Amino acid sequence: MRHGQTPTTGQVLPGRAPGLHLSGTGHVQAERLADRLAGLKLDAVHSSPLERARETATPTADRWGLPVEAEAGLTECDFGAWTGAALSELAQLPEWHAVQHTPSSFRFPGGESFMEMQARMVTTLERLRSSHPGGAVACFSHADPIKAAVAHFLGTPLDLFQRIDIRPGSVTAVSLAEGRAPTVLMVNSTLEPLGGLWQP
Repeated sequence: MRHGQTPTTGQVLPGRAPGLHLSGTGHVQAERLADRLAGLKLDAVHSSPLERARETATPTADRWGLPVEAEAGLTECDFGAWTGAALSELAQLPEWHAVQHTPSSFRFPGGESFMEMQARMVTTLERLRSSHPGGAVACFSHADPIKAAVAHFLGTPLDLFQRIDIRPGSVTAVSLAEGRAPTVLMVNSTLEPLGGLWQP
């Protein structure tokens, strides 16, 4: 799940800066996510350590009586010197073309590369799968890490990952069964209930 909307969604690249919380709409999205997951038997709830992700995860964790387990591997990309910058300003930089069209070659100044972010996210999801064999795990993260993970599991080159849309409060589901190829079940879904996704 991507975290819910914040007051700066779509305007600023907040990155890992602390202190960004959900907006009123974001809290509504967090509750709706818990409603949508109601048909599943969750084994664990993991979240990026950032406030906006943990706040989105809390209604789901509360309904299952589970703790929100902070997982650093699910955190936002480290945007380095770009952290907190307005997207309208960043879009004027020559480097923005690389971010959009050849992200595999780009590293944020003083921060993470897209390839490192993707490897971190995929490794984290595989580790969580190994910790909960046969189970369903809710992971609350951020747009770019989710997009990069989806690209990996679909076998899509990282340079095309910007074609994937991950909206606030959306659900993306992947089956990572032992011994089988990953199966992407759902991407960027904000509508249908999820009870039929996993069968016992």
